[in-house]
Amino acid sequence: MVVLVLVTGGDDKPPPPPPPAKPKPPPLPARPQMPAALRIGRDWPQYGNTPGRSRYMPAVNLRPPFRRVWALNGGKLIEFQPVLQNGRLFMLKNDGRAYAIDAASGRIEWRRRVGGLAASSPAASGGLVYFVANRGGAGGIAGAGSATVTAVDQQSGRVRWHRVLRSSAESSPLVVKGRVFVGSQAGTVYALSAGRGRVLWTRQAGGPVKTALAYARGRLYYGDYGGSVTALRLNGSVVWRSGGLGEIYATPAVAFGRVYIGSKSGSVYALSGGSGRMLWSHPTGAYVYAAPAVASVPGMKPAVFVGSYSGQFMALNARTGATIWSRSGGGTISGAASVIGRTVYFSALTARRTYALSAKTGRVLWSLGKGAFNPAISDGNRVYITGFGAEYAYTTPQRARHERIVNARRHAARLALRRYRFLLRQRREQMRAAQR
Repeated sequence: MVVLVLVTGGDDKPPPPPPPAKPKPPPLPARPQMPAALRIGRDWPQYGNTPGRSRYMPAVNLRPPFRRVWALNGGKLIEFQPVLQNGRLFMLKNDGRAYAIDAASGRIEWRRRVGGLAASSPAASGGLVYFVANRGGAGGIAGAGSATVTAVDQQSGRVRWHRVLRSSAESSPLVVKGRVFVGSQAGTVYALSAGRGRVLWTRQAGGPVKTALAYARGRLYYGDYGGSVTALRLNGSVVWRSGGLGEIYATPAVAFGRVYIGSKSGSVYALSGGSGRMLWSHPTGAYVYAAPAVASVPGMKPAVFVGSYSGQFMALNARTGATIWSRSGGGTISGAASVIGRTVYFSALTARRTYALSAKTGRVLWSLGKGAFNPAISDGNRVYITGFGAEYAYTTPQRARHERIVNARRHAARLALRRYRFLLRQRREQMRAAQR
């Protein structure tokens, strides 16, 4: 018999147990999603909103009472209201300083000096904003020196071009069809290329052209201090000229095939847009410096809304000139009204008060102890009120609550996203350390 004996070495040891598995890091939370931002409202890109300067924004459900969203105080006079495009307000103060303001927050995004005296609104188009300002201003507009039209990049505030005119100017620029149109104290009307500021043509009027030009159906319209209203083609040739209306400061409004314009004669006139024939005139009792607002508000006949130095603010039948309603503004009315939805806004200069009225009845819906000249524009969600030296944003309580909720959710989402990115960086550092 054979016996096999297995002998193991005394130094042999059992194999070590496997190392414990490294604990897996907890899973990252899902990436937070940013709620949608508040939608940018509609534009009000030129003085009077439309090229026809109707000063009307239809189909807006924005009615007092209001709550203030923000205020931007500046001290210096703001005679003409800002314009609005792509969520930015562009404002020109009377001391020649231009501003871009975030319409949502009231934060100043950039500022630039474009002159020493200004009395006009800018115009926004094609990524640029156009300003008209004069070199000086101690002696008023007549002694303000040459005006400059300045085109500024909307995003950066960088000057793209500027064009020096032969005299001072207080005409709000009109931008249409790739051109910039502006009047001047010397009575010269300029057409400039919008992209480079090259002078395309000039036309001489019978007196200073303080009005902004209006545009409709291939025609340009303006008034002058010689007492005439003129219609031009886009190439600068005259279509018609209607005289004997008194010195004209007010910018015309073109609607329903008619030109509506006020005069220092104390009357508001309606002229045929095609021929310049006088259709009606309505006396107001004092100077009409204010540009009319013209609107077809649901529930009432098409109307012209205008105030005068008499202190009366009135709604006139756009076809006949008959008074629909009239009410006292409590002080001199020098600036233009605006019709936003079914509400008309105007300011009384000497009372320093802004009113919101029912366009249909003239009933006071809301008033604010601020304002002087041209008080209101809108994006459809808010109304932006220009005081004597400050700008304000107002909206309805319901809209204000909605904005607060959306902004709070977006703030919470930003904090969560910041936390998520921190955890993600931490995880990557742990993984790199484990691979060393």
